[in-house]
Amino acid sequence: MKFLIPAMLALGVAACAAPPLPALSPDDASSPDAATVGTPYQPVMSGTAPHAPVGLKPWRELNDRVAPAAGRPQ
Repeated sequence: MKFLIPAMLALGVAACAAPPLPALSPDDASSPDAATVGTPYQPVMSGTAPHAPVGLKPWRELNDRVAPAAGRPQ
């Protein structure tokens, strides 16, 4: 137990001693001097289809239309 506490303290101090970060180059994406490409604004809802309620249809016919061909009676 006497060895555990100093060992944990040493590991904690060693974990705080991180190597220095590398200098940012102009080619690095995280650099403030990196070149940026402007993209045009595109609305989120562009290209969506309207989904209006439709009338009721017979469920058996709709079910048969989407059923796999192998299980469908002819």
